[in-house]
Amino acid sequence: MRKISFAEFGGPEVLQLVEAEEPYAGPGRIRIAVRAAGVNPVDWRIREGQVLGAHPVQLPAGVGLDAAGVVDQVGEGVVGVEVGDRVFGEGSDTYAEFAVLAAWARMPEGLDFAEAAGYPSVVETALRIIREVGVRPGQSLLVSGASGGVGSAVLQIARARGIRVIGTAGAANQDYLRGMGALATTYDEGWVERVRQLGPVDAALDLAGSGVIRELVDLTGDPRKVVSIADLDAPQRGVRFSGAAGSVPDALAEAVDLITRGRLHIPVEKSYSLADAAAAHADSRAGHTRGRRVLVI
Repeated sequence: MRKISFAEFGGPEVLQLVEAEEPYAGPGRIRIAVRAAGVNPVDWRIREGQVLGAHPVQLPAGVGLDAAGVVDQVGEGVVGVEVGDRVFGEGSDTYAEFAVLAAWARMPEGLDFAEAAGYPSVVETALRIIREVGVRPGQSLLVSGASGGVGSAVLQIARARGIRVIGTAGAANQDYLRGMGALATTYDEGWVERVRQLGPVDAALDLAGSGVIRELVDLTGDPRKVVSIADLDAPQRGVRFSGAAGSVPDALAEAVDLITRGRLHIPVEKSYSLADAAAAHADSRAGHTRGRRVLVI
């Protein structure tokens, strides 16, 4: 089978399309024929060699956590899923023609593989950081870098819970944020004052790692009310860096519920072939994403 692998840490150019042995579903796991794989910032952070304790790497390594596809092997002890089912979920080395998943759910009716592949890690992250930042219904949440996959999920999940949301993004994505119910502003000069004019900020999330931790602390008045998933130096300012995943099965169940009720939709901004994984990583790292990027296998 074909998969994406890298033998050294570095830029997108270290990614190689190689022939590899097929993985097999062990106990408690399933294998899928991958139809699409989600491209997440954590993928290129791992490829660059950033120290992420939740994702230790032994080289050579595969790439990818999220995927959607068709079940073709069911491991020992697995119940409730059969060969031929359309599922989405999280596993390892998902930039490949076949991948083993450790957590999965059946795809909701009407959802295609490309869109489904963009949800697992994104929804888990969104649920986790909303919980960790401690924002409650009726309060206001500022999301810095809100137009990407996690931001899109945060805005919609928070709104569904009765939380007021303010989002920052580039000028081209202002209408996109407003379409998800957010008060929107750009992140260029004067953004802090524009946020203040939109109302009080009870909690804030840093999703882009653009060096705004100090400003987010100033806006909330408390470093404990700020969480970052993108700035590894955040703890130096007393801000929590969130990198360890919570319950993916629970996140998938909530994603299915929200999607089925029409409360969650994250568009696919661009899809790539497996051979174009390096381009997908370069585009993801450049930011300015609206929704998700995925590989279509």
